[in-house]
Amino acid sequence: MLDRFELLLALAKERHFGRAAEACGVTQPTLSAGLKQLEEVLGVRLVERGSRFIGFTPEGERALQWARRIVGDARAMRQEIAALRKGLSGHLRIAAIPTAMPMLVELTTPFRNKHNDVRFTLTSATSNEILRLIENLEVDAGVTYLDNDPLGRVKAVPLYREGYRFITSVDSPLGDRQSVTWEQIAEVPLCLLTPDMQNRRIVDGQLRKSGHIAAPMLESNSTIALLAHVRTGDWASVVPTTLADVFAFPKTIRSIPIVEPEVLHEIGLVVLDREPMTPIAAALVAEAKAIGPELAQRL
Repeated sequence: MLDRFELLLALAKERHFGRAAEACGVTQPTLSAGLKQLEEVLGVRLVERGSRFIGFTPEGERALQWARRIVGDARAMRQEIAALRKGLSGHLRIAAIPTAMPMLVELTTPFRNKHNDVRFTLTSATSNEILRLIENLEVDAGVTYLDNDPLGRVKAVPLYREGYRFITSVDSPLGDRQSVTWEQIAEVPLCLLTPDMQNRRIVDGQLRKSGHIAAPMLESNSTIALLAHVRTGDWASVVPTTLADVFAFPKTIRSIPIVEPEVLHEIGLVVLDREPMTPIAAALVAEAKAIGPELAQRL
């Protein structure tokens, strides 16, 4: 039964029969047969079928919730038993909002110093995608905003507060200021993250409060792309203070605090709200709780 639940989860992730079969390492007929067997056991139709995947029936959506719980429990059990035998090891998958990616080193480095048999995969994702990935067991944890959009069924550990800087060339109209207001930067052609990013929604909200609508000259879902453009001196942007501090700007570029108001948003670690947690997730939560107070004070 467990292997059939894995097939169901793969289909929920891929939304395509062929890709789901490939992800599970089976043929498409094997996948289809496994799903049909699951439907027979449960006595209901789970998947809307046509020439391609259409979606899940209401019963299928409910079965997905149970499948996530059952598969998650099975994985947690295997991981805990393995940890009892040989210590914590395995694969830790973390998804983070793009603006927090440079800060993951503050979490992964001390974690690896304590658990050197754990390997990492770090993925950049929007805040909404992070919650979906956690819910679908595709990642073990996320680093995202804690105080803006609803978080859903997760446990959260605060790490630091995100402030914002205006990045511009020294010879631009605002380049000589010690601080700037949201109203002032609203008059400047900006390059910003794409609207699906929560950071962009925060910036848009502040600009609206100052009486302006954001109309960036360039949009990207990559913070590196934005900073590379700003580095030329021909573009300006609004980025988190932590991101501005880790990027090596030339002397011709200034990072200026934004005031009136000073905006702060809490960033933290989120994991699936379940007991018991997997050993690897529990260890990550413990690490986040240990470094959070010092990180918040330093940043």
